[in-house]
Amino acid sequence: KGVHVVYGIVGLKVHCKTALVVRREGEVMRKYVHLGTGNYNASTARLYTDLGLLTCDEEIGNDAVALFDRLTGYEGNTRYNRLLVAPRYLRPRLGELIEREIAHAREGRPARIIAKANGLDHPKMIKLFYRASQEGVKVDLLIRGICSLRPGLPGISDNITVTSIVGRFLEHSRIYWFANDENEEIFLGSADLLPRNLDHRVEVVFPVSHPSLLRRLKDEILEAYQKDTVNARRLNADGTYVRHEPDGGAPAFDAQAHFIDIAAG
Repeated sequence: KGVHVVYGIVGLKVHCKTALVVRREGEVMRKYVHLGTGNYNASTARLYTDLGLLTCDEEIGNDAVALFDRLTGYEGNTRYNRLLVAPRYLRPRLGELIEREIAHAREGRPARIIAKANGLDHPKMIKLFYRASQEGVKVDLLIRGICSLRPGLPGISDNITVTSIVGRFLEHSRIYWFANDENEEIFLGSADLLPRNLDHRVEVVFPVSHPSLLRRLKDEILEAYQKDTVNARRLNADGTYVRHEPDGGAPAFDAQAHFIDIAAG
């Protein structure tokens, strides 16, 4: 029926969740881009927790055009202004963001990382998190599944916590937050911290810069996950998980139920 099917890049699975609509509005060609953490799938949308951004930001739109040009075989300009695209650019940029937090910590400036993903098993990312901890950066990891990093090891990962949340819905969103000396930055995307995602797939991680959205992601969503005492398990240095209990007899808190209440108004 006129649909052009593209099979992607040989040797790389296309795992990014990106949609682009180009629309003529008067004399202007406007680009609307949807970027997400989850699949465009009606079934899993009812079972997974995911986040998405709909934007007509010109730079992000131009990056999306470059991405689709690359995927459809026209190399074009594969340098991106706002998007972090794997396998070429994402892992190096995540490394730069972690190194920036390390530099802030060395200078006594606010430095902290919160990362939420399905898995953490990439040796180079684990080494970066260990080094960040050793330099005084507080690192809070929300890793639902496999995690090869061990928190709380003396002199290695004292400043790292790892929490797994398994509840009614499958935790699927990926969120990467950096304090950046009180000039915080936050990114969402399709990529977990695994070799397959960072090195062997086409993934897109994107910035969220609007102040109200940034505050919602940090203060409402990430903070709720960190307060969870119903679905959360904390990873110990010996590889065992223990239930995250409420402090001082406080009532139990279920992050997923909390989000349902917000959605219900």
